[in-house]
Amino acid sequence: MKPEDVALPEEALEESYLAASGPGGQHANTTETGVQLRVDLMALGLSGRVLNRLRHLGGSKVTKDRAAMVITAKGSRSREDNRREARARLAEMIAKAHVVPRKRRKTKPSRAAKARRTDAKVQRGKVKKMRGKVDY
Repeated sequence: MKPEDVALPEEALEESYLAASGPGGQHANTTETGVQLRVDLMALGLSGRVLNRLRHLGGSKVTKDRAAMVITAKGSRSREDNRREARARLAEMIAKAHVVPRKRRKTKPSRAAKARRTDAKVQRGKVKKMRGKVDY
């Protein structure tokens, strides 16, 4: 799934605006261009496994009760750009959550690989032993 394919339900989103730091100088100091996007995870309508992966991907952005996620965007001077950036980040995270991770198949080294390793260790030990003091 691509981030462009993710539909964000408006009833699950709540935006608030805050003074942004960073570029913009006096403009950024006097206007609230930063966007804080609060997402109700239950209202997104995701399946249980996808929801758990999204919570895991969200990390510290997920609230303590694990019911919401807060995404903050304040990199631009424009409120609209910051809104788009926050929504794009959310869509990207949802798209990543839809990807099912591959299970790791357990493997172990073959007997020949173990033998090569021990032979190399023995050879290395011989090289080091030859570095000792020379006895005349």
